[in-house]
Amino acid sequence: MNKNQAFPWDHPRFRSWIAVARACQMMQQSLTRALNDLDLKPPHLDILINLYRFEGISQQELAHKLLVGRSNMSMLLPQMEKRGLIERRGDERDKRVWRLHLTSEGRRVTEQAMTIQTALIERTLAKTPIDQCMTIAATMEQVIVLLQQDERQDQSAG
Repeated sequence: MNKNQAFPWDHPRFRSWIAVARACQMMQQSLTRALNDLDLKPPHLDILINLYRFEGISQQELAHKLLVGRSNMSMLLPQMEKRGLIERRGDERDKRVWRLHLTSEGRRVTEQAMTIQTALIERTLAKTPIDQCMTIAATMEQVIVLLQQDERQDQSAG
C-alpha cells in the first residue's frame, strides 16, 4: 500500500465485517463451553436442530443446508449414530439415499441444547433493542443473498 491509500481497517464496512466475524467466533466459543455438559459441539447441534426441523432430510440436503461438504457429514454422522442421537434409514424410493432421523434420545438432547443456545443468545442480546436486532438480521440476510448470487455466478462461469 502507498501513503495515499487508506488501510482496510479504516473503512466502516471493513470494521463492520470484522466485528460481525469476531462476534460469530466468540459466540461459537461461548456455545462450545455451554454445550460441554451435553458432550456436544456446535456442528453436532447444527445437525440436530436441522433434523429436529426437517425430519427425514437426506444427508446431501443436510450438507447443503449447513454449507459443508459431504465428507464433513460422513465424519460427524457416524459419531452421532454411535451415541444413539440419530438414525440413518434408506430411502424407500431411492436406495442410494440415506434419510436422517432423530432418536428419542436425540430429540431430548436437541431440546436441551436448544434451550441452552436460546438462553445464551438472549443473554448476549438482552440489551440490544429488538428493532436493532431486526436491522442486523435484515442486513445479514441481504449479505447472504449477495454471496449466494456470487456463488451461483462462479459456478455457472466455471
